[in-house]
Amino acid sequence: MTDAWATFGADLHIDPTGSTGLRAGLMDALREAVRTGRLTPGTRLPSSRTLAADLGIARNTVADAYAELVAEGWLTARQGSGTRVARRADPRPPAAPEAPRARPPRSAPAYSLKSGTPDLATFPRAEWLKAARRALSAAPNDAFGYGDPRGRIELRTVLAEYLARARGVYADPDRIIVCSGFVHGLMLLGKVLRGRRAREVAVESYGLGIHTRLLTEAGLRIPCLPLDELGTRTGELHSLRQAGAVLLTPAHQFPTGVPLHPDRRAAAVDWARSTGGLILEDDYDGEFRYDRQPVGALQGLDPERVVYLGTASKSLAPGLRLGWMVVPRALAPAVAEAKGASDWAPGALDQLTLAEFMASGAYDRHVRSMRLRYRNRRDQLVAALAERAPEIRVSGIAAGLHALLELPEGKEAEVIRAAAWQGLALEGLAFYRHPDADLKREALVIGYGTPTDSAWTGALEALLRVLT
Repeated sequence: MTDAWATFGADLHIDPTGSTGLRAGLMDALREAVRTGRLTPGTRLPSSRTLAADLGIARNTVADAYAELVAEGWLTARQGSGTRVARRADPRPPAAPEAPRARPPRSAPAYSLKSGTPDLATFPRAEWLKAARRALSAAPNDAFGYGDPRGRIELRTVLAEYLARARGVYADPDRIIVCSGFVHGLMLLGKVLRGRRAREVAVESYGLGIHTRLLTEAGLRIPCLPLDELGTRTGELHSLRQAGAVLLTPAHQFPTGVPLHPDRRAAAVDWARSTGGLILEDDYDGEFRYDRQPVGALQGLDPERVVYLGTASKSLAPGLRLGWMVVPRALAPAVAEAKGASDWAPGALDQLTLAEFMASGAYDRHVRSMRLRYRNRRDQLVAALAERAPEIRVSGIAAGLHALLELPEGKEAEVIRAAAWQGLALEGLAFYRHPDADLKREALVIGYGTPTDSAWTGALEALLRVLT
């Protein structure tokens, strides 16, 4: 099976299971990248340490591959200049003249600043492996059975302590339901809400389309609430007579980045209490706040009217498929029953590993490390824009893994097309707009957490070229 590793601006297609081995596979991938022009003459390659970390292989493997390619003439290496692609004749035959293209090429982009993904190269493999070994050694026999639909008690116990300490969530293990991420949790809640005869779930005027699709597929209508500089206008919930719930991102609205004003947090809770409705709180990146103490979870204001949803997708990696819900006590049996009928749930050993990882303190250490890393990237983005594109207003940067770059009217689609020609994948605010949203803003949603360290500088430079 061939893996495509996105590194310093080029996708290296390496066969990690092939008979030639990792070193030969890396050499073939680098030769092909040079041969096809994806790595141009003079391009500086990342250090052997950095590339090895990105690819998850031994540093000596990269160093040996570099040395052989230098000997073959593909690369050059000089003290103080690093390893670069050799300036050699272009081996490609001259291409026949082509008609002007009407759209960007379909090849994979060299860089991506799309939001929603952390830096996957920073996953704490060694610490996770240690936790997995300890968890497997201590796992009781019943861990290998079907188990409690709410999830392993070990993980629910650790989560109750962590969420209370880090996010101000009122939780005990009996109120926690472990799921396979936010989407899985929202699917279960949609089913439960329909069983409670709810007809509508109000949503924010900007958000993820997959979330609204899941709700409509559950048979629920999705009226949207307006959004301004104070966050979602929750006071307008009282005008939605058939809404049985509202989906909010109060700590850091996605994608605009606005925290929900305290008065509007209180208004949402007042609505839920007076109508018997539910607040579905998506705390998707609540751990990453940079300029002041984190905004506590809305759930703490009324644990019996708020369903709190969190995941390990931003703090660790989305591929773990680990998430959790803290539900009102009266709702817990119905959610557990809905989940019990589904096989789409995280494995018991993964749950035990996460429980051990959190209990050992490794999770807190990783979050602190990543908070510093992402804050540095955010600061570099803001400084670069201030120097080279001072007319661009940056907002939503107090927390999270993305920033909003405001654009003049009519420029959003144009900038995204120009970025595609530069090999840079971007998303605009229009991608997240509810069809009934009354405020149509023009902006880019920049996911500065997505690139690896070796790709970050190139991605930032590509963005600046597009904007200047």
